[in-house]
Amino acid sequence: MKRTRTALLGTSVVTLTGLAAFMIIAVVILVMGTIIIGGKDVLTWEFLTAAPTEGMTEGGIFPAIVGTALLVMIMSLAGVPVGTITAIYLSEYASTRSRLARAIRFAVNTLAGVPAIVFGLFGLGFFVQFVGGGMDSLLGGGAGLKWAQPNLLWASLTMALLTLPVVIVSVEEAIKTVPQDMRAASLALGATKWQTIWKIVLPNSLTGILTGGILAVSRGAGEVAPILFTGAAYFLPHIPTGLSDQFMELGYHVYIMSTQSTNVDATRGIQYATTLVLLLLTFLLNFSAIFLRSRVRARQIT
Repeated sequence: MKRTRTALLGTSVVTLTGLAAFMIIAVVILVMGTIIIGGKDVLTWEFLTAAPTEGMTEGGIFPAIVGTALLVMIMSLAGVPVGTITAIYLSEYASTRSRLARAIRFAVNTLAGVPAIVFGLFGLGFFVQFVGGGMDSLLGGGAGLKWAQPNLLWASLTMALLTLPVVIVSVEEAIKTVPQDMRAASLALGATKWQTIWKIVLPNSLTGILTGGILAVSRGAGEVAPILFTGAAYFLPHIPTGLSDQFMELGYHVYIMSTQSTNVDATRGIQYATTLVLLLLTFLLNFSAIFLRSRVRARQIT
């Protein structure tokens, strides 16, 4: 009788977990199917390579694609190294009683819970007005203000701050998975602390670092609120030529088309097609990082 109850309980757990997994997959398929059906007629080569015209009701979204890709790449270049260095300090150098380490962990947990719109306001006040205004004053100022305005650089740095907690937590957990015996063996052979980290810890946790980058890309590519005030443009039918230029972004473009368009029904196909392109671009960036991670893991195994 007891075995029957145990078997029944095990079957119930397997059934419930399988049902939950199936529901998640079904929701993803439903969302993707709705977007594909709604945007397949608009998604053409011209739509991907042309600039928007006629108040964004005609043309394409090429400037938004380029702007999104540049935003994600600069964000990753700025955020992943800082997050990795912070994670190394917390896991390898800081003691369990360190007040600085506790303060950093508190700051990371606080940043993780801050709404995205707050990061946008912070970016406007700190990067655009304070840092950008200071740079313009230092460089001469006058009528030709260059940095004291929303642009690609300030938007990317704001997004890097938004994704920083994700990178720190994931990289720290990856570093902790490296066995302590490997560290002890390296130190016993005469290596310094930094040599041990550089030659032993980081190579064996590289896949976790790449995972942190993947998570940062996934979140950063879809966020709109932080770039509302720091760099995204409503309508800009050309790609940015420098870090001080404003840019179009796919997520913001979808927001504008769905809320500010004079004829939402006429632009619904464009909204679906733009959303599909945003998802495909995010998947492409993620798959690139996943492919790189798998190659690194394969080399470590061999």
